[in-house]
Amino acid sequence: MTKNIDQPIEKSDDFTPPENPYNLFKDWLSLAETHEINDPNAMCLATATADGKPSARIMLLKGIDAQGFVFYTNANSRKGEQIESNPYASLNFHWKTLQKQVRIEGELEEVTSKESDEYYNSRPRGSRIGAWASKQSQQIKNDDDFEKLLAKYEKEFEGQEDIPRPPHWKGFRVKPSYFEFWQAGEFRIHKRHLYTPDGDNGWTTKVLYP
Repeated sequence: MTKNIDQPIEKSDDFTPPENPYNLFKDWLSLAETHEINDPNAMCLATATADGKPSARIMLLKGIDAQGFVFYTNANSRKGEQIESNPYASLNFHWKTLQKQVRIEGELEEVTSKESDEYYNSRPRGSRIGAWASKQSQQIKNDDDFEKLLAKYEKEFEGQEDIPRPPHWKGFRVKPSYFEFWQAGEFRIHKRHLYTPDGDNGWTTKVLYP
């Protein structure tokens, strides 16, 4: 789909934060889907070991609901091991064209098997085969090891469109306890708006120095 990159972008001076951070995030994501050429749903996911050593990588956001932000991965991977031992994460969305970014921090939970199954079954067949074949984050000892595993599972599921989801392939949800919306301003006089939970589904908003 061709992006309409000539559409005017919202200016910093026009920014008035709404009461609900989810609404603001969805507005900004919608803008990104119009203006960003590649992967407007790309995000940096940071996790940490049990003793607090961090690591980060770029992931794709695959769902937003009232509870949080969803991504999918191999639970046997390095990130999966960190999630198991330290179930907290941060997300960062940076849309350079828009001069906006969003930081989110929160606790992690595994999504339901039904949710994981539904998303897994929506993927192309080759991606579903790859989920079985990839020993994510483990060393490949020979160049053709992965190709052999792909061939093995292609044969195992030959003629079968309904490929079951591997038990290690799961979805996780970041349940936000911190939202920060950043918008670039002239002379680096940026605007930063912080949201933190306030009781039953309400939010407290604060303005931060640039």
